[in-house]
Amino acid sequence: MYYRETGQTVKNYAEDRRMVPVREDRWVMWAFLAVMFLVVPFVANDYWFSAILIPMMVLGIASLGLNIATGYTGQLSLGSAGFMCFGAFTAFNLLFRVDWMNVWLAFLCSGIVAGLVGIIFGLPSLRIKGFYLLVSTLCAQFFAEWFFNAYPWFLNNSTSGVAALPPFHYRFLPFQDQIFDLFGLEKDYNAYVWRYLIALITTVVLTLACKNMVRSSTGRNWMAVRDMDIAANVIGIPVGKTKLNAFFVSCFYCGIAGAMYSYCYIGNLDFMIFNLRRSFLIMFMVILGGLGSILGSFLGAIFVYGWPILLTRTADAIFGGGTLDTAFIENNSKIIVGTIIVVLLIYQPMGFAGLWNAIKHRLRIWPFRT
Repeated sequence: MYYRETGQTVKNYAEDRRMVPVREDRWVMWAFLAVMFLVVPFVANDYWFSAILIPMMVLGIASLGLNIATGYTGQLSLGSAGFMCFGAFTAFNLLFRVDWMNVWLAFLCSGIVAGLVGIIFGLPSLRIKGFYLLVSTLCAQFFAEWFFNAYPWFLNNSTSGVAALPPFHYRFLPFQDQIFDLFGLEKDYNAYVWRYLIALITTVVLTLACKNMVRSSTGRNWMAVRDMDIAANVIGIPVGKTKLNAFFVSCFYCGIAGAMYSYCYIGNLDFMIFNLRRSFLIMFMVILGGLGSILGSFLGAIFVYGWPILLTRTADAIFGGGTLDTAFIENNSKIIVGTIIVVLLIYQPMGFAGLWNAIKHRLRIWPFRT
């Protein structure tokens, strides 16, 4: 009965337009951020950083990017991994070839390059929609695989098709060497704790930016085009400009997610990991999490990525280590995820975000039923 707006006085327009209107939600948000920034870096080990926390944040940003185009604007896309590939290669070449480049600027440029490529492949959205547009965006996936395979210069002419990322690429602070010397820290710039902090800061900034865009006129235009583009055009919304804007922002997020995937997660550059399967996986995350939901993008990423890990750890705890082989876990994971997708599409089309909103609604009206 404490989780409700009753008694929380709004005294001005700024308070009325708060990003998180309910006071208890703000407490939870600040507590969560405090734990992630001030506690986790000191208590988590490399396994938690590399296998759980970092990939969930990276895939959450990629899902959020796809959700902007598909969930908020209604433009189907199946080239997310291709745009991630453009972002990863952009960040690598900037950090490798430009001496004064740092991680933050490289991530920003990777998003811009991926966004510009997204505009090119989003041009068909001005004339087609639905599954036809889905096939059009699929071309971006195959184009990325062909382009970076045909021009190995972007991979520093690596004959293996994989380029390792040296520690000096992780330039994330001004006067980084002097600061590390001052505090007596080891100059292991690509240590997982630093990768985690880079991924966390990037995730928080991009999530807040997306939340504000959705609440602005830009987000309202996206949703108007999604609901009925003809009506949006009648009331004066530039439909073509709005679609291309959504494609740019969506691919901007996917490009940064690709750079994070290489630099924060796997620690090397390989265009083969950004394959069509990765695009389908991101689409499943969006469907499971909930279309048109920022929280749903991360919930879907957490479930799809975390389910095999949870299954493995549970089986090891019950039956002992090594009981379930990798093939069984992977196949079981696909069966469960596919089943949940079907069930959610039938009973809760809004995915995990819809379930969470229903639970919050019940809490806000408790002890009453309606």
